[in-house]
Amino acid sequence: MRVAREFAELYGVAPEGVWAAPGRVNLIGEYTDFNEGFVLPLALPHTAVAAVSRRGDGVLRVHSAESGEGVVQLDVATLAPRRSAGWAAYPAGVLWALREAGHPVTGADIHLSSTVPSGAGLSSSAALEVVVALALDELYGLGLTRPELALIAQRAENDFVGVPCGVMDQMAAACCVAGHALHLDTRDLSWRQVPFDLAAHGLRLLVVDTRVKHALGDGAYAERRAGCEAGARALGVRTLREVDGVQLPVALVELTGETVRRYVRHVVTDNERVRRTVALLDAGDPRAVGPVLTEGHVSLRDDLRVSCPELDLAVTAANAAGALGARMTGGGFGGSVIVLTGEDAADEVASAVGKAFADAGFTAPHVFSAVPSPGARRL
Repeated sequence: MRVAREFAELYGVAPEGVWAAPGRVNLIGEYTDFNEGFVLPLALPHTAVAAVSRRGDGVLRVHSAESGEGVVQLDVATLAPRRSAGWAAYPAGVLWALREAGHPVTGADIHLSSTVPSGAGLSSSAALEVVVALALDELYGLGLTRPELALIAQRAENDFVGVPCGVMDQMAAACCVAGHALHLDTRDLSWRQVPFDLAAHGLRLLVVDTRVKHALGDGAYAERRAGCEAGARALGVRTLREVDGVQLPVALVELTGETVRRYVRHVVTDNERVRRTVALLDAGDPRAVGPVLTEGHVSLRDDLRVSCPELDLAVTAANAAGALGARMTGGGFGGSVIVLTGEDAADEVASAVGKAFADAGFTAPHVFSAVPSPGARRL
């Protein structure tokens, strides 16, 4: 295995094991996870792979095949939030979070390689965090459950790296199974695997990576989270999960700020869209999910205002070419669009999106099929 060979070349000894964790696309339910709402992600075949061995001397050494940098060496005892920059903060944050939770992790040698596109809204950071968490859990015999691993990974990103994300990405990387989407309740982390076999219905889910890099640490994500929390306080509820579609018209009247009103409307209606999508999949009617996706994009574009011209163009061009529906996925401000299309129209839809980008003078997008894949595992 290439990652194991590269580990041996770096550190002079074979690793104790090799693990993988996937990126994800979220079918529906965006910016709902930190509001204790519902999400419906599925794992991609693209993975972060880690070759790992334990160390007992309080040293953490990490290396990435994609970074172009050498080995980064850190002192485990002095790891502290916001002091590490770049990709190395993610594995360092996991080790820090494990130790903060009382787990006796004394160091590690780690070599990482990832095929999850970075900055594409496909959760490359969560894949990296979860694969390191799983490796250290198994090597140190910590006995953590998958939700516990996801929460450790989320704490690494929230508190150590400084991105106030919800838990969806980490739960998807840890808990997804092949052939299914993960219907996750982020309030109590209960979940159900929903069968998602599009090929059996003559359908395909495309991912359009716009090549516009997004960065959630720039404050825009945090501002929307703060706005949602302000909306919940104004409505006298703990989180926006407690507001449903029936209550929404009255809730919007009670809110005074236009920005907060938009944020609340998006979160409440996207929770409803998750419920509708799951019901359609359970009823064996995935074709009817298409319009729900497009409706979700309009909400993200107009209410949450996290889209960008490239994302909007991908949705418009795909739908004009005969797709059943499309929306941006992930945190926005760049990243990717998902497109639900008939198998017979998939190539034409992909070509139409590429032509629209060329006509607009945008960088050519990368289009590939999303195949529901396994979650984190030892290789």
